[in-house]
Amino acid sequence: GGVEEVPVGGRSTDPSVWFLPRHSSMKAEEAAGTAPFHLDLWFYFTLQNWVLDFGRPIAMLVFPLEWFPLNKPSVGDYFHMAYNIITPFLLLKLIERSPRTLPRSIIYISIITFIMGASIHLVGDSVNHRLLFSGYQHHLSVRENPIIKNLKPETLIDSFELLYYYDEYLGHCMWYIPFFLILFMYFSGCFTPTKAESSMPGAALLLVVPSGLYYWYLVTEGQIFILFIFTFFAMLALVLHQKRKRLFLDSNGLFLFYSFALTLLLVALWVAWLWSDPVLRKKYPGVIYVPEPWAFYTLHVSSRH
Repeated sequence: GGVEEVPVGGRSTDPSVWFLPRHSSMKAEEAAGTAPFHLDLWFYFTLQNWVLDFGRPIAMLVFPLEWFPLNKPSVGDYFHMAYNIITPFLLLKLIERSPRTLPRSIIYISIITFIMGASIHLVGDSVNHRLLFSGYQHHLSVRENPIIKNLKPETLIDSFELLYYYDEYLGHCMWYIPFFLILFMYFSGCFTPTKAESSMPGAALLLVVPSGLYYWYLVTEGQIFILFIFTFFAMLALVLHQKRKRLFLDSNGLFLFYSFALTLLLVALWVAWLWSDPVLRKKYPGVIYVPEPWAFYTLHVSSRH
């Protein structure tokens, strides 16, 4: 409850604040000014998302199979390993630059959970993508796949369903929940009392399109529409709440908000386009129907070749 003592050198003697020093030294700046647009971080973030996440399955299809045998990690797995290291590092750098001091314990637990979830996903996704070379069809469920339904003993099918569960459910939950939580916590600090500072530079506007398009892929392929829409509505509610206090989004907050708004529009267009597809409708039953791009690819694109 007391005021933290900082020696003349400016370095706190409290060991708990030695980690993320920029993060902890923001207290004096919280009331004044706002963070400039983090062009470097947002650019690296968008680039590595496109190359290391979206580019993973594409690289696996492009590189010759003899370079990466089916019993060894694929080129996409190495992309995934790099993603699992670089993304949490960039998220931590982003949190460091927040003008507001954020709850450090939640940040640490979120980052640790993110890395564990993304690593679980790496293994499950690696095997599932390798099954494509054996004739596995993504638009069908595990038990409906021709190469799976004939396995003997039948308990082997349970093992493949377990693998699918780790890949598509547990891995995605432990990966994406902390990911969106960290982005939301950062977003909560992106407010300024100065209306003039509530604008985006031209470079930020250019980045909104590839950023929003990537999140469209993340939401559809990751099957996390509920998590995404909950996060977006929480952001919208926070914006309206802060507006009553005459606080406005700064350039970084606007960038995130516009990226998510574009994502929501793209998801709506994607669902409307594939609304009447009978095969995908069977694969994704229920109230929320958001087909995966790779299921669409194996059904309508690769099947033609």
